[in-house]
Amino acid sequence: MKFKTVDDVDFNDKRALIRVDFNVPLDKVGNITDDFRIQSALPTIKKVINDGGIAILMSHLGRPSGKVDPEMSLVPVYKHLQEILDCPVEFADDCVGTIAENFAENLDPGSVLLLENLRFHTEEKANDPGFAKKLAKLADIYINDAFGTAHRAHASTVGVTEYFNEKVAGYLIQKEVEFLVEKLESPNQPYLAIMGGAKISGKIDLIDKLLDSVDSLLVGGGMAYTFLKAQGLEIGGSLLEQEKLDVAKDILTRVEKEGLDFMLPSDCIAAPHPEEGIPTSTLAIDHIAEHEMGLDIGPNTIEEFTGKILDAKTILWNGPMGVFEVPEFAEGTRAIASALAAATEKGATTIVGGGDSASAVRQFNLMDKVSHVSTGGGASLELLSGNTLPGIDALKD
Repeated sequence: MKFKTVDDVDFNDKRALIRVDFNVPLDKVGNITDDFRIQSALPTIKKVINDGGIAILMSHLGRPSGKVDPEMSLVPVYKHLQEILDCPVEFADDCVGTIAENFAENLDPGSVLLLENLRFHTEEKANDPGFAKKLAKLADIYINDAFGTAHRAHASTVGVTEYFNEKVAGYLIQKEVEFLVEKLESPNQPYLAIMGGAKISGKIDLIDKLLDSVDSLLVGGGMAYTFLKAQGLEIGGSLLEQEKLDVAKDILTRVEKEGLDFMLPSDCIAAPHPEEGIPTSTLAIDHIAEHEMGLDIGPNTIEEFTGKILDAKTILWNGPMGVFEVPEFAEGTRAIASALAAATEKGATTIVGGGDSASAVRQFNLMDKVSHVSTGGGASLELLSGNTLPGIDALKD
């Protein structure tokens, strides 16, 4: 994936239009509850302003459906940037037009401008050329550092690149490509993948690709029960993708035919519903009653999976092992995250592929104990599956 980066550019006295991913969670009163994505963009922003350039930041927040929605304004992000950046930070009430242009033209070197939510305009998601041209009018150089949106061909990620002679990747995209592509192309062995989350849907291509390259594949979470059902087991009220049973059977047939190391849970934590405070049972995977759901991996599975993790040299994890948001069903995901941290300390390369598994690592305060936590859920899945990302492809010369 050959593209120029911010290290190839001197931003002195230049305006840089930076696509960042500030789609951060807010509480009911508009406070940011997790600034991981903002912190991840800071190295690129600081590179521009430390060079004596002007950083013009553009992002989306939420799904405002192409119209102004005060609850999805980027004002909370603006206030947060004022607190964490040691430089002047301004905010434009629109991302295009006279307001944005006046700000961009009158900023001093070493300052930052945040534009209002891109998705207040329908033209953003439509990759409208006219809208992209208006964005490009604000700056001299384009930087994409929004890995979380790189799988979307929008005006701010693809269309805008047509109007810049210089278009480069930021440090975050560099790091994501380094870990999700380069380190996994020739991984240190044994190479282990752990797949979880609710469904097989959306991960079929990734599972197929992983079976070609990993030494072991561990499967937990809700998706495991479709595989278990495909084996002929009764799974009670556990999550089942009926329409994916044939796909699961095909994967299991391949695993058996090729003698692949493919592990499913041997036990689970079960309950009638995933509710806090509900009584739970620890059951063998073939003893789930009709009225119960498997909602987390059990202690035997934790022990089996942990042993595999601690023996591995390269580990990719995508998807939690259960409904970790509910304390009664969080132990399996916590144990996997802790095992990754222990493996990292032993020298393994450990990669958490964004989405809910990234949220879990943050919840358990283990962010700095693994090698890399991706900022993109859908984007990481696409890249790991071997697909090109439009936002990165557009940076290529």
